[in-house]
Amino acid sequence: MRPPARFTALAALLLAVAACTPGDPPTPPPVSPQWKQLTLPMPAGAAGRIMVRDATRCGQAWYVAGGVSTPAGETRPALWRTADPAAASGWAVVPVETGDDYYVIRSVLSALGCQGGLVAAIGAKSGGAHGNPRVRTFYSRADGTLVGVPSLDFELYGGPRQVSVNRIAGGGPGGWLIAGNRAGGATVWTSPDATAFTIHEDLAPLANSAELATSAVDTVAVPGGWVVAGAGRPAGRIDRDPYVWTSVDSEVWTRIPLPGTVDDEQAQRLARTPDGTVAFGVAGTAFAAWSGDATGTGGWSGPKRFGNTGVGSIAGVDAVAVLDSAVVAATVGADGHRLWTADLTGNDWRGVATPVQVGPGGGTAVSVGGAGDTLLLLTDDGSASTVWASQFPRA
Repeated sequence: MRPPARFTALAALLLAVAACTPGDPPTPPPVSPQWKQLTLPMPAGAAGRIMVRDATRCGQAWYVAGGVSTPAGETRPALWRTADPAAASGWAVVPVETGDDYYVIRSVLSALGCQGGLVAAIGAKSGGAHGNPRVRTFYSRADGTLVGVPSLDFELYGGPRQVSVNRIAGGGPGGWLIAGNRAGGATVWTSPDATAFTIHEDLAPLANSAELATSAVDTVAVPGGWVVAGAGRPAGRIDRDPYVWTSVDSEVWTRIPLPGTVDDEQAQRLARTPDGTVAFGVAGTAFAAWSGDATGTGGWSGPKRFGNTGVGSIAGVDAVAVLDSAVVAATVGADGHRLWTADLTGNDWRGVATPVQVGPGGGTAVSVGGAGDTLLLLTDDGSASTVWASQFPRA
């Protein structure tokens, strides 16, 4: 027998009340920038598709880095530049000098750093008997040309101890620093001018120890020093704890544990904001942010969680942009690539609407770059890349 209407209405009301847990704040609506799609000119050479991987504001110009892939499977490095403060127009190809180094010629640029109005980059192309990434670095000449550094030492970035070469930053003591990993754990490379780097591996407490296996993912220059972010896996455990390392000279390091939980956690990106240093990464099944002081040596709090990593895929924070009034993070999880925004301390997270959706997968990429109130969005769904700009809405 069908129940009386009054009982049906009462049941619906009880279900609605039960679904609203007292004290749970409502999910805020996503921020909706007014995106404008940009056009990047095709660099000289064989026709192909543009791939975009990183963006930064450096000096008085914006830069987008990546490469070109031809139908035959060949790749080459590419860099674009505009002096438009809003990054909305005027994009031009930056000349790239590759010389005759096999892997410089074929590199795709993945990471940009800035110092003194000049950019430097990390690029790579998989090759060799094991298909490992063959890493090369690039620096800006005074005339603006990006110059690839040929390999003079196979084991500088590769060889039997190769693991990863991740991010590059300028502006700290000694000039430039790269964060990455070798068989001995977290490792850095330094250079005064980005024309040649020196490796610093097996440095305690940056590197592995009997108690902790370490990994480094990102670096940032701070007043009077460097901060490197990553994680450590304690002996006998399968989960990681989040760490940063600080140094005033890139030779002597101090390891600082970030506030953690019983979950697997890793700091994957770093940013300097007017309010201090913020680390971004994963904490269990969520993305997370940790906030520290301006030097990265203390005052760390968090993790402040946002989003959901999902299961069945490698999840993480791929890029962070610092704007005048907000930070924006690009993440990837089981449901694909997403954008999120928070205040300058990494609090009060909410989603950001994007003009295109990019799913998960090894051939996809999403990145952001920002300065002032301008945000750049770079997307690659594995078949086509797009670049977008917006004046980010203020809270």
